[in-house]
Amino acid sequence: MSVFTAACVQLTSGPEVMPNIAAASELIAEAAGLGAHFVGTPENTTQVEGDKARMLAEARPEETHAAVPAFRELAAQHGIWLLIGSLTIKLSEEQCANRSLLFAPDGRIAARYDKIHMFDVDIPDGQSYRESATFRPGARAVLAGLPWGTLGMTVCYDLRFPRLYRSLAQAGAGILSVPAAFTQFTGQAHWHVLLRARAIETGCFVIAPAQCGEHAGKRRTYGHSLIVAPWGEVLADGGEAPGVTLAEIDMARVAEARRMVPSLTHDRDFAVPTAEAQRDAGE
Repeated sequence: MSVFTAACVQLTSGPEVMPNIAAASELIAEAAGLGAHFVGTPENTTQVEGDKARMLAEARPEETHAAVPAFRELAAQHGIWLLIGSLTIKLSEEQCANRSLLFAPDGRIAARYDKIHMFDVDIPDGQSYRESATFRPGARAVLAGLPWGTLGMTVCYDLRFPRLYRSLAQAGAGILSVPAAFTQFTGQAHWHVLLRARAIETGCFVIAPAQCGEHAGKRRTYGHSLIVAPWGEVLADGGEAPGVTLAEIDMARVAEARRMVPSLTHDRDFAVPTAEAQRDAGE
């Protein structure tokens, strides 16, 4: 079977873990009831907390995190593939992983991915972010087998690093997940165009569940969970409020897009310019 229904769950997560688990679970169940075979939630599904000390104090290792058994049971109950966009997983007293978990329909964890690229940015709207102060970057790209094809797992700020997506596609991915908590400021400028670009460049479906609305500390996220086809068409847009967005995925479109523009097979080696070479060229 090459056709399935994918759903993005859009959330406005707060600082308290258990209410966020409940809110996400309700929308995941709604998506399953609407016929979704694959359901994705955003980055920071169970906690958006701007206070580093509080986040570290409340973080838990994967084996004792309350969200893991809750979502494991939910995937098994509904018989769905469930991508939890990310959880804050405690690694030590000072560091966490921003970890995406894929649950299989039998409830087992089929894949884990730790976000590679850290969002260390000062936004012109006055907000500052230093993920590297709390999170240890991942060091491994991850593929996961689904019944319909191969999933390449990424998280949010990874979206700005196209080499990761090209590597995943060339390694076999036909679907890319980009759970996110994009800021309102950057989202309205770049979210749609970057997701469409990653789909077009790789000939992949892109499934991008997002956070939306206002969170603790006056942080605002953009929303607009997207499902994008390999030719770049937006199949579904979640708008600005919490809810469920669905689209039909026909994996035959991956081969079709790559047949029309087979750029994944056209890489060539080239010399990378250096500052010294630029100086020499100007003499």
